[in-house]
Amino acid sequence: MSLEIQTKNNKKNIKVSDLIAKFLKEKKIKHVFGIIGSANSHIFDSINKLNYTEIINVHHEQAATMAMQAYYRIEGKPCACILTAGAGSSNGITGVISAWADSIPGIIISGQEKLTAIKAYKGMRMWGVQGFDSTLMVNKVTKFSKRIENPNDTTFYLEKAYEISLDKRPGPVWIDVPLDIQGTSCNLSELKKYKIKKIRKKSLNISHIKKIEKLIRKSKRPVFWFGNGIKLSKAEKLMPKLLKKFPIPFFLSWSAVDLLPSNHHLNFGRPGVYGNRASNLILQSSDLIISIGARLSIPMIGYVHEEFAREAKIICVDVDKKETKKLSKKINLKINIDASEFIKKITQKTSIKKNHFKNIIGWISYCKKILKNFPHLEKLAHKDQNGFINSYNFLEKFSSELRKTDCVVTDMGTALLSGHQIMKFNGKQKMITSQGLGEMGFGLPGAIGASIAKNKSDVICLNCDGGIMMNLQELQTINEYKLPIKLFIFNNDGYLMIKHTQKNFFKGRYTSVNKKTGISFPNFKTLAKAFNFDYFKIKNWTDYKTFMKKNFRKRKAYLCEVFMDPEQNFHPKLSTFIDEKNNIVSPPLEDLSPFLKRTELENNLLVNLHAKSRLIKK
Repeated sequence: MSLEIQTKNNKKNIKVSDLIAKFLKEKKIKHVFGIIGSANSHIFDSINKLNYTEIINVHHEQAATMAMQAYYRIEGKPCACILTAGAGSSNGITGVISAWADSIPGIIISGQEKLTAIKAYKGMRMWGVQGFDSTLMVNKVTKFSKRIENPNDTTFYLEKAYEISLDKRPGPVWIDVPLDIQGTSCNLSELKKYKIKKIRKKSLNISHIKKIEKLIRKSKRPVFWFGNGIKLSKAEKLMPKLLKKFPIPFFLSWSAVDLLPSNHHLNFGRPGVYGNRASNLILQSSDLIISIGARLSIPMIGYVHEEFAREAKIICVDVDKKETKKLSKKINLKINIDASEFIKKITQKTSIKKNHFKNIIGWISYCKKILKNFPHLEKLAHKDQNGFINSYNFLEKFSSELRKTDCVVTDMGTALLSGHQIMKFNGKQKMITSQGLGEMGFGLPGAIGASIAKNKSDVICLNCDGGIMMNLQELQTINEYKLPIKLFIFNNDGYLMIKHTQKNFFKGRYTSVNKKTGISFPNFKTLAKAFNFDYFKIKNWTDYKTFMKKNFRKRKAYLCEVFMDPEQNFHPKLSTFIDEKNNIVSPPLEDLSPFLKRTELENNLLVNLHAKSRLIKK
């Protein structure tokens, strides 16, 4: 069906909600996520009538804004969420903050109480029946928020919001449309038009190039650290050329874990608070870090800035100028520029020849030796015990079963930690999660968004018994749209990460973390049947082999419960120790738990052992 454009007195009129549907089509937004309500019913009707954009009806608004993120990570183009007024808008906020934290663009279009009520109740907490100031509420967690109060402004603000969502550092935008405005007709010739700005990307200046060259020439132990900004700037295809020009060791942030093949000869893992031990030793031993599109956040560099990379110069490349100021005392060269522009210019304009890097052959040999000494899968830390498969062993083997273009979406907890520490990728596979906000409940909506973006094809969702409960209702969305999502639930009887926290800080006094302390979980076999999912379980390696052979590649949604030790540790990690004065001390990033013997740590580190590390009795 086409839009209803009425002609009156030789003037063409169009309903505002039809303008919104038309905008979605013009931007080639083929899918939107949302839940219908009285305050957005005109918009739903217009989208359905135009019959271009498919509405994916979820069962909680936060699932809509989470699915929107995963959709973008697969499709590379923004989509939209259609929310209703009141709790419909407030429910969506968690996913909006998550998108804001991870720099994911998307357009949230919310219904609102009638404009007449907004004006009548101006200054009050609530407007009319369900209305409240949603644009004010999201002002600090969106790149742009606006309520449309003049029908002729509709297209203008939609276009403006769309452009802003993608400009520089991407992020979500929010357009609020009162119910009576949605149903109003306006004249096409009187619409306020938005003039799309020509985006001028900053270029890498000669001064910066010379400084970079100087730092690289002086360096004996350089490393790259690649982050999600490279993916957001669509610079993935530039990476082989960059590494050919500058063949130096590199790391990947957790948000960019799928950027390059895990078996690349210069890939030395994923450093951080829950980093690979070899990666942290190499990072802390380096003398030059070139960070491109990585936020250098606490999970990446640790809690005490002064202890991070103590002998290294740092070049920080980020499109967000504020991010370059985060470690102002540590960063030697701040470059506020888009990652793709930086990579293009640095490969084209620098005079450093490949022969120069023969000088770091010894450094690369050291990196390879450290990785050999401390493989990512640690035999002692990750051994199966108490009759359970260790999650690291499971996911290390599981990643070898993936197909060339598989997509893995994770929730938090075991799925996040074990998955990002140990899984291997080929550079074409996808690994999606929420990193900045780290909200439990992301897994199911994320898998839905990814599957829709992949033309409703299969997606692997790694979840936990705790996390899945946060958006359990979305199992019905998977069932309704017949999405062949392979759902794995790590059953560790509750909130395993919090159990470890309570062991560390409260002498093992558990509160609200498992069935014994007041939090329980359903029978997942019964649950699977209720939502029309096939059910499987893995308790040992025999179960694993049988499942992988017979059921893994089924083209139907299923739930596979993976039972693990309810007390399993997540190792390696930056932990704490008690010093001789009974103080709790956190060591520097290279000194991960389980602690190495002091002589072993010292022998594998190219910088002096930190004073804190010398206090550990090992």
